[in-house]
Amino acid sequence: MSNEFIYGIHAVKSLLEREPERFIETFVLKGRQDDRLMPILNELQSIGVTVQQMGRKALDDKAKGANHQGLIAKVKPAKPLNENDLDSILAKHESPLLLVLDGVTDPHNLGACLRNADAAGVAAIIVPKDKSAPLNATVSKVACGAAESVPLVRVTNLARTMRALQEQGVWFVGTAGEAKHDIYQSKLTGPLAIVMGAEGDGMRRLTRETCDDLIKIPMAGSVSSLNVSVASGICLFEAVRQRSAS
Repeated sequence: MSNEFIYGIHAVKSLLEREPERFIETFVLKGRQDDRLMPILNELQSIGVTVQQMGRKALDDKAKGANHQGLIAKVKPAKPLNENDLDSILAKHESPLLLVLDGVTDPHNLGACLRNADAAGVAAIIVPKDKSAPLNATVSKVACGAAESVPLVRVTNLARTMRALQEQGVWFVGTAGEAKHDIYQSKLTGPLAIVMGAEGDGMRRLTRETCDDLIKIPMAGSVSSLNVSVASGICLFEAVRQRSAS
């Protein structure tokens, strides 16, 4: 796999805290020495990472349109996570909150879902290997650092993984327009996985049948459905609200 670039202070700081061994070199805007940036640069240099100063145009050209905030890092690609990594991830959380994305193939949507997941404290996002957007530069740019902080686990058989987690006490709540009750009538506490399907098609049949419960987002207007990243944010933060209250 080829090396990757990450952009911005939050993305670099997140990766530096979690996987400093992935850094190869960094590029910083010439003359920038503020309180947010300097501690990061000092830590990078302390572990032997080269910090190269660049002019604004050269840095903008390297970022290719990404919001770099004066900082770009060249890094080794992340080790792919699979179903074998889930036990160690869940062991870190007493009552894990998971997000399952079934068939989300748009990198922009995946990046936005990663941002939602990071903000909501999600332990991991689970996606199927054969029907999901790749974790590429577009995803990382939209995710604004969340791609470096939220584990993205690709599994060979989504329904089988769901059943294995159900045996460990995780409750799976799927979102579907035909659901009989909405998210505000549902219990979203305890070990929980919220399952979102692709726009238009929704969850695949086997995924839907494996869920423990189906819920919907109440819609008052003429629009019949929401973008998957918007819907995931609504569901995740209703779960956060309930979990905080309990």
